[in-house]
Amino acid sequence: MRRADGKRLRNTDPMYTVAPFIMDKRYDAMNMITIDIPLEPMQKYINAKRKEGQNVSHMALILAAYLRTAAEYPQLNRFIMNKRIYARTEFPVGMVVLKSGQTDNGTMTKMYFEFEDTLFDVNNKINTFVEENRQTPDANPTEKLIKVLLNIPGLLPVGVALFKWMDRHGLLPKSIIKASPFHASLVISNLASIRTNHIYHHCYEFGTTSVFFAMGNSREVPKRKGNEIHFEKCMPIGVVMDERICSGSYFAIAFRRFKSYLADPTKLETPPTVVNKEF
Repeated sequence: MRRADGKRLRNTDPMYTVAPFIMDKRYDAMNMITIDIPLEPMQKYINAKRKEGQNVSHMALILAAYLRTAAEYPQLNRFIMNKRIYARTEFPVGMVVLKSGQTDNGTMTKMYFEFEDTLFDVNNKINTFVEENRQTPDANPTEKLIKVLLNIPGLLPVGVALFKWMDRHGLLPKSIIKASPFHASLVISNLASIRTNHIYHHCYEFGTTSVFFAMGNSREVPKRKGNEIHFEKCMPIGVVMDERICSGSYFAIAFRRFKSYLADPTKLETPPTVVNKEF
């Protein structure tokens, strides 16, 4: 069975087939970790690029590194729906953007990336996405759908219930999936931008999001070097994962790769040499 946003996987490890029946809700299957990303390599890279006339953000580095990791480790881009496991056929990322001139009101929608995107492609897409949604938030598909649901009395509960039913059975139209920030490879929130610590944000039960990143205020992390303890300034990321999409060891290996890209962001300047797909 093929959905508008994914292809069903039938020849996976039996554990992946059984797990959604045992843990049939996404909140039953949430694992949470903190990844501390050393800031020095990222900051050195950002400063060097700034001298060259290019403004690269921490958000772009994080997303480019995760995109490159998912290109190599495709199980990160899986999702569970109606107790079935799917390989996602695209790479959308959901994010909240604060509306222009406001600090407590934002719009949540999503942007699309290709696995072949370089760091600079990712950076440009983020800048365009943020600018468009700050200036004209009502124009994005998510806001338009919300307005339709709210403007017709009684439509909201009926519409949402219908969307959930259609989603479970693979019948949700591509236009609705495109408008939904809950159907994403990753949802990311930069809490450091509002001077807030990282959190462990739930993966929504509605939709197909399997991984959530919440970036927080920088902090000093103790690390042993020989017989001495040094403190390293890091950016903590609160990560919540749906454990049904892949094994814990797979997540661990993938996140080590993710950290290695952020230790040397120059590796993200060129397209990937390997893109692994499950379909």
